Amino acid sequence: MATTQSSSSASTTNIMLAIFEKKTVTLDLYRPLRQYISFAYSEREAQNLEDDLQTLRDLRSDLENPTKQPTPSARRDLLQSYFRALCVIETRFPISPDRDHINSVTFTWYDAFKQKQKAAQQNIYLEKAAVLFNLGAVYSQIGLGYDRSSVEGRRQAVQAFIGAAGAFAYLRDNAATKASIGTSTTLDVSVECAGMLERLMLAQAQECVFENTIAKGSTPGVCAKISRQVGLYYEESSAALSVAPLSQHFDRAWIAHVQLKAALFYVEACYRYGIELHEKEEIAEEIARLRSGINALIEAKKNSKGAAAQLLDALSKLEANINRNLERAVKENDRVYLMRVPSPGSLPPLPAFSMVKPLAMNEVLDASKEKLFASLVPDSSAKALSRYTEMVDDVIRTQAEKLQQGSELTRVRLKEMDLPDSLLALEGHFTLSADLKEDVEAVQISGGPAGLEAELQQLKDLRHVNQELLVQTEELLQKESREDAQFRSQFGTRWTRPQSSTLTKNMQDRLNRFAGNLKQAAESDAKIERSVREHSSLMSILDRRPIESALPTLARPIMSLDANEDAIVGILKQSLRQLETLGAQRAGLEDMLKEMKRKDDILPKLMTSMGSYEDLFRKELSKYDHICEDIARNIEAQEQLLIQIQALNDDFSAIFNLEDYKVSREKCYKQIEAAIAKYREIKENVNEGLKFYVTLQDAITNVKQQCSDYVMTRNIQCREMIEDVQRSMAGLSFQDKNSGSYNSGYPPVSQHPHQRSTPPPPAAGQNMQQTPIYQHPDQPSPSTGYNYNHPPYGSAQQQVPPPPYQVSSTPSYVHPQPQQHPPASHEYGQPAYPGWRGPYYNAPPAQQPGPYPPPPYTAPGPYPPHSQTGYYRPQVGLEFVDPVGFFPGLYSFDYVIARVLLLT
Repeated sequence: MATTQSSSSASTTNIMLAIFEKKTVTLDLYRPLRQYISFAYSEREAQNLEDDLQTLRDLRSDLENPTKQPTPSARRDLLQSYFRALCVIETRFPISPDRDHINSVTFTWYDAFKQKQKAAQQNIYLEKAAVLFNLGAVYSQIGLGYDRSSVEGRRQAVQAFIGAAGAFAYLRDNAATKASIGTSTTLDVSVECAGMLERLMLAQAQECVFENTIAKGSTPGVCAKISRQVGLYYEESSAALSVAPLSQHFDRAWIAHVQLKAALFYVEACYRYGIELHEKEEIAEEIARLRSGINALIEAKKNSKGAAAQLLDALSKLEANINRNLERAVKENDRVYLMRVPSPGSLPPLPAFSMVKPLAMNEVLDASKEKLFASLVPDSSAKALSRYTEMVDDVIRTQAEKLQQGSELTRVRLKEMDLPDSLLALEGHFTLSADLKEDVEAVQISGGPAGLEAELQQLKDLRHVNQELLVQTEELLQKESREDAQFRSQFGTRWTRPQSSTLTKNMQDRLNRFAGNLKQAAESDAKIERSVREHSSLMSILDRRPIESALPTLARPIMSLDANEDAIVGILKQSLRQLETLGAQRAGLEDMLKEMKRKDDILPKLMTSMGSYEDLFRKELSKYDHICEDIARNIEAQEQLLIQIQALNDDFSAIFNLEDYKVSREKCYKQIEAAIAKYREIKENVNEGLKFYVTLQDAITNVKQQCSDYVMTRNIQCREMIEDVQRSMAGLSFQDKNSGSYNSGYPPVSQHPHQRSTPPPPAAGQNMQQTPIYQHPDQPSPSTGYNYNHPPYGSAQQQVPPPPYQVSSTPSYVHPQPQQHPPASHEYGQPAYPGWRGPYYNAPPAQQPGPYPPPPYTAPGPYPPHSQTGYYRPQVGLEFVDPVGFFPGLYSFDYVIARVLLLT
C-alpha cells in the first residue's frame, strides 16, 4: 500500500508516505500489432516497422518487471517512454472488441491499495491510466528516498513530490474518466483517488518547504503561513478519504495518518502565529489562537488510532510547547494587559501561503516528437486531415489579405497626406527618396563636382605626354634623314641605299594623323572645361554633406492668432504613434495565425474520432475565432484613426503653409536630379577622354618603337655601306698608287686588306655589340638594346630592299634575320605612362622605366556604368574599315592607329 520514512527537523519528527505501483500481467503487443499492419497496410510496411514493434515489446516487458530497473529514476524514465509510446499507438491502432479492430489484446491491472481487485479492458485507456498512476507512485518513492536531514535533500524531495502531484493531476484530467468507463475498473485510477493523491503529494512537498523554513530560521509569521498551507493540503486529502468511494477503500492507518498530519500542522501554525502575536504584544489573540490549537490537538487524539508512534510523539511535544506558551500568555494578561480574550470561533482564518504546485506533465509526456510508427497514417484520417488543412489555409489566407490591405491602405493614405515627412521636416529631419539618395551618394563617392578639376588636370597631363611622344618620334626620323642626306652628299653616287624620305613616308603620315587627333582632342578638352565652368553652380549642390542640408526647411508661422500649432502637432504625432502601434499589432496577429497553424495537429483526434468529421472541424476551427475578431477590431480602429489624422493634417497644412513648402522641396529635388544628370554627362566625357589618351599613348608608343627600330637598322646599314665604300675607294687608291695616277682624299681603313670588314652575323637572339665606324653624336648607340636579328621596320606594309651592290662574290651587307621586338632594356619600347591601362589596352612586355616618370594618378573606371552618351565614344575591339577615322565623338583615332594596333 505505502511506505513511510522518518525525518528529523528543528521542531518535530515527522514521517511521510510513498505509494506502491500497480501490478499487471504479461502481455504480448508485438504479434497483434504486426498482424494489423500487415493486413491494413502491407507486409512490406510490417517489415519496415519491425524495429518499432520490437521496441514496443521491450518497453512492455520492462514495465512488467520492476526489478529490471536498478533505480527509481530509471523506472520513472521507462514509464514516461512507455506512456509516450501508448499515445502513438492510440492514434494508429484501433484496439477494441470490434471485429475490424485489434480485438485480441486485453490489458489487465491490479488495484494498488486492494491488490486482490483487478480490471481487464480491451482498450488502451486502462493501460494509460495505470502507467500514469505508477509514474506518480515512482515519483513519491524518489521523494521519500532523499535524506531530508539536509537542505539540499529537502529541496530534491520537494521536486520529487511535486512531480508525483503532477502525474496524479494528469491522470485525473486526461485518463481517469476514460479508464472508468469500461466494464471492469479499479478505484485507484478513479478521478476521486487521483485528486486525493495529488493533494497528498502537494502536502508532503509543502511540508519539506516548512522544514527548510524552520532550518534557516525564518520569522514565526512566515513559518506559520507555510505550516498552515501544509495543514490545508492534508485537510483536503483527509476530506476525500472520509467520504465514499474512498472511505472504505483505504486502511485505517492511512486515514489516521492524514487526519493527524492535518491537525498537527494546524496546531503548528497556531503555535508559530502565537509567537508572532506575543512579540507584537497582542496577548488576547495569542491566547485565543493557542486555545484553538489545544482544542484541535484534543480532537486529533481521539482519531489517532493506528497512527505511527513517531507522529504521536511529535504531537505530544507540540502540545507541551503550546501549553507552556498559553500559560505564560494567560499570566501576563491577568497581571499586565487585562485584555478580553475572544472566543476561538470568532477568530479569522489563519493566513496561509503555498510554495508548491503540481509539475506540468504536458511537455514531459508529449508524444509529438516520437518516431515510433511515424509512417503509419490511416487513409481516412489522411484525407480528413487534408480537408481540415485546406479549411485552415483558407481562414489564414482571408485574414492575411485583410491585414495586408490594412497596411497598404495606411501607406497610401499617409503618402497622400505627406506624413510623416512633413513632421520630420518641421523638426529639421529631411529625407530623400531612396533612389535619389543612392544616386547622390554614388556621385559623392566618385569625388563629386569638386573632384572634376583634378580629372581635367589628368586630361591635360595625358595630352602633354602624347604630344611629347610625337615630338620625340618625329625627331628620331628627322635626325636619321639628316644623316642620310649628309652621307649622300659626301659619297655621291656611291651612296646607293634608298632615301629616308621614301622609306618613312608611311610613318610620317601616321604621326601627322596622330597630331590631328591630339588637336581635335584638345578641342574636346576645352569643351569639357567650359561645361564644368558653366554648370559648376548647378552641380555645387552635390557637394553638400549631408545632402539633406540643401533641402528647404518647414518654418513655423511668423504670427499665430490662437497659438495652437504646438497642440495640433502634438496630437498629430500621437495619432501617428497609435497608427504605428496598430500596424505592429497586425504583424503580431499574422504571426499568431501562422504559429497556430504550425501547432495545429488534429491527426490524433481524427484517428480516434468516432463521430462526424465536420463536427470536429467546426470545433477545431473555432480556435481561430478570437484572432479573426482581433483582426476585425484592428482594421476598424485604424479606419477611425485615419479619419482623425486627415482632419488634423488639414489643420497642420493650413497653419504651416505646407503647399508652398512642397513646391520648394520639389524644386530642390529637380535641381538635385539635374545636377546628377549633368555630372554624369561630364564624368562620362572625362572617362572617355582618359581612355582615349591611354589608347592613343599606346599607339604612339608602338609607332615610336618601330621608328626606333628603323633608325637602328639604318645605322647598321650606314656603317656597313661606309665600310664598303671606303674599301672600294681604298682599292682604287692602291691601284692609283701603283700607277701613280690617283690619290684618295679619304683616310685608309685600318684593316688587313684580305680580312673581311664585317664580322659574321651573331647567333639568333644575340645583340650586336660592335662599335660603328661612324656614329652621329646624338644618335643612340646600337648597344642600348637593339637586336641584330630585329626586322628593319616594324610595319608589315614596308620592307627595306636589299642593297643593290656586291663586293667580289661575297655580299658585304648581311640583311638581319627577322626576330621579335628588341629586348626590354631598349628605351624606346617603354610607354610614357605605364600606369594607365584602359579597357582597350593590351599590356606590352615588361620594360625598363622610360624617360618620363609615371603620373600620380590612374585612369578611373567609367561613371556611371554602361553609359552610351557624351563627348567620348570608346571603341570595342579593333575591327576598323573606315580609312579616315573610327571615333565619331570628340576624340577620334584614324585608320593609322587601328593599323598600328593590329600590326603590333
